[in-house]
Formats: sequence, structure tokens, C-alpha cells
Amino acid sequence: MRHFIILVILIISNVFLGIAEPMKKQAEIYFAGGCFWGTEHFLKQIRGVEATQVGYANSTISNPSYEQVCSGKTNAAETVKVVYDSEVVNLNLLLDLYFQTIDPTSLNRQGNDRGTQYRSGIYYTNKADIPIINQAIKTLSAQYQKPVMIEVKPLENFYPAEIYHQDYLDKNPNGYCHINPALFDMARKANVPQTKAYQKPDAATLRKKLSAEQYAVTQKNATEPAFHNEYWNEHRPGIYVDITTGEPLFVSSDKFDSGCGWPSFSKPIRKNLINEKLDTTHGMVRTEVRSKTGDAHLGHVFTDGPKEKGGLRYCINSAALRFIPKDKMQEEGYGDYLSLVK
Repeated sequence: MRHFIILVILIISNVFLGIAEPMKKQAEIYFAGGCFWGTEHFLKQIRGVEATQVGYANSTISNPSYEQVCSGKTNAAETVKVVYDSEVVNLNLLLDLYFQTIDPTSLNRQGNDRGTQYRSGIYYTNKADIPIINQAIKTLSAQYQKPVMIEVKPLENFYPAEIYHQDYLDKNPNGYCHINPALFDMARKANVPQTKAYQKPDAATLRKKLSAEQYAVTQKNATEPAFHNEYWNEHRPGIYVDITTGEPLFVSSDKFDSGCGWPSFSKPIRKNLINEKLDTTHGMVRTEVRSKTGDAHLGHVFTDGPKEKGGLRYCINSAALRFIPKDKMQEEGYGDYLSLVK
């Protein structure tokens, strides 16, 4: 009996250890910085941020509605819950990026929004974060003559906001935002890993490396047939790279079914990976998309994409791409991009 009890204890211990191990890297922090629509959209751009949720923090009443919070009688702050991988993005970087979205000397106001619900605040759940936050505030304060008005407190409660507030700017790209849109791109690039240098092979190498169709598409601006190409109906998570150079261009998270018969993406991994050129061939006026490093013809970009994803449709030839499934990315040297594949 004693041996049986010991065995059960060991099994339970191993189970708990197995569960706890992957969670060691995960952490959470809560940021208030004016209207939570823009703050959430900004924070979710950062590599390593795994989840965001908008809500009301440190309210004096339970489950307040948006209208109650706006009344100023709940003391709640419009806040964004951020769950992040601390091995990909650390708290210091999150704080530094957050500071760039607010006027830290403004009390109960950001942009056009005024009221206690729009105050700036950092709310923590882990006491180990306190010295990091305090040091960041101290460093920030030295840059201003006015006092910094960022509230730093433990999180007492957090109530998720109504559904229509969640991912608001994803669903309404032209919706109100107090944050300069240029900062969204800055957030995306803040901790993008340094990758190896990619080079375009010479013509002889490309002829040997590429199939006849791949060469015709990438080097001669040909177009493969709709619905009869490799990736138009590919739904696995993974990354799409330039067939000529191996440079990552698109991820499955931005792929959608447009019904056109070719792979369609709402955006490239980074805008500076591609060149866009006016194309007046075949009696049409279109915008051609080429890879910047490989100068390979990829396809065209149109403005009839999903509005909630930004409104663009990058219509790309499968023959210009190579797809690496998520479970093979680490093995093939694309592990640094795993956090982009959701």
C-alpha cells in the first residue's frame, strides 16, 4: 500500500511538472493609456505578445458596463490585459513601447479623451515586476520637467469589456484611435529577430533551381492558372518564403480565402520586404508585387480584401513561394518567426 501511495504521488508530481514547465515563460501585465481600442491594437503588434483583452481595471463595482465606466462613478480605468512570452519580449521593452503611446505627464487624458477612465496606469499581478516598473518610471521621469502621472498599482480586479470593444481596430480599421498609426509599424519591428542575409542567385543558378513554371512566374512575370496551383487551398499554419531566395514574405496567420483561386494574404510580414510597381499590361491598371531582395514577380495587390484585416488582398502566385509548415520551421531555420504564426 505504501509503495502504491508513493507511486501515485510521483505520477501526480510529474503531471504537475509537465503542465507547469511550458508556462514558465508566460507572464501578464495590464496597461491603461487612454482609449483602449488603440492601446490594444498597438500592444498586439509586438512580437511575443500572445493575447490581449480590453476591459475595466480596479473598478469599485462588479462587472461595470461601458456606460457606467464612462459616468466616472466606478473609478475603473480602460485597460488592456497583455499575456506575453517573457523569453521573446521582456517587461522592460513592453514598458518602453507603452510609454511611446501616451503623454505620461497628462492626468486623466490621452488624445481627445478626458475622464478618470482614461488615466494612464500600469497594474501588476506579480510583485517581482515592481522594481522593473519603478525603475522604468524613474528613467522616464528624468526626460520630463513636469511630473509623470502614470498610476502604478497592483491589479485589484479586471472585468472584460463588451464584445464589440474587443479587437476593435481589427474590425474597424478606420475607427477612432489616439495613437499615431506609424507607431503600429514601429511595434511590429521593435524586436523582430535579426535574420541571415538573403541574396538573389544568378540567372544560371535560378534556371537549375526553379521549375519551368517557377522561372516563368518569377523571372518573366507569368501567371499560373487559378485553382490549379500548389497553395491556393493550403490551410496549415506555417510560413511562405520567396522561392528564389528563401526569404520569409508571408505567414499563414494573414492568409484568407478570397475565392480568386490563388493564395491571398492581407499583408506581408513587413512592408519593406516587397516592392510595388504600376503594371499596365494586358489592358489593365494594376499594382504588381515583387520581392525586394530577389526581385521576383510575386503577383498583384488589390484593395478588395477584408476590411477587418486592413482591406488589402495580396494575390500571390504559388509558384513564387515555398511553404514551410509550422512543425518544420525550426528545423529549416525559421524558428525565429514561430511567434508570428498563430
